[in-house]
Amino acid sequence: MSDWFHSLPVGWMALVVFGGTYLVTWGIYRVVTALAVGERARAFKGVSPGLLPPLGIIFGLIVAFLAAQVWSDVEKASSAVHHEASALRAAVILSASFPGEPEARLRAHVRQHIQEATTQEWPAMARGRAGLTLTAHPLADALQLTLGLTPRSEGQVLAQREIVTALQAALDARRQRFLVSGGAINWVKWSSLLLQALCTLIAIAMVHCDNRVTAVLALALFATAVAVCLLLIASHDRPFTGQISIGPDALVQVRPAE
Repeated sequence: MSDWFHSLPVGWMALVVFGGTYLVTWGIYRVVTALAVGERARAFKGVSPGLLPPLGIIFGLIVAFLAAQVWSDVEKASSAVHHEASALRAAVILSASFPGEPEARLRAHVRQHIQEATTQEWPAMARGRAGLTLTAHPLADALQLTLGLTPRSEGQVLAQREIVTALQAALDARRQRFLVSGGAINWVKWSSLLLQALCTLIAIAMVHCDNRVTAVLALALFATAVAVCLLLIASHDRPFTGQISIGPDALVQVRPAE
């Protein structure tokens, strides 16, 4: 789905999804009832009602399959952001073992990284265009600075090792959020879900073509269920895009003061 759709507030997204679903359902109802005359009506009624449960089950399985991917991506994205924030916080705390200029420079690098992540990386991830080629220069500089320090005590040796580990963990978490940001549901999966929903709606209209009130009620109920599933998946499809996306709040909270 396009960027403009995923960027909509949930309310507007719901309006588009429900409106589009009901519009298509109304079109299916009008076409089937218009064709349900004479021999075609008997052919439509020949469609067994027993076909509906398998179609509904298949639709439910596809929804479950896509939902599992979406929830997994959201969990991975949230975990990556929090791990990155925790690692940066640890590096800032341990930087106090090297008072003076080293501590100030290390804190400045972490502060710059968080600033760039908030203003540059998050918009790129929201558009699904954050690639691993984007180098985290502030973290790389912080890592080089730490490796270049000369410890003067056992405590500083241990602190230097832990700072390097924390910075490497932050870089790895950053890579993970980049990877998750580009893992949206592809068009094949969306097409499969929509086609299955379309087939089920057509089958419902055929089975109830001789009773228009029943057809309208059955179609409306299933169309509502389809719209709910589409909205739920679409609103979480991109973890870093939209109103309920994962923001950089965790990183901002650990940003060192100037």
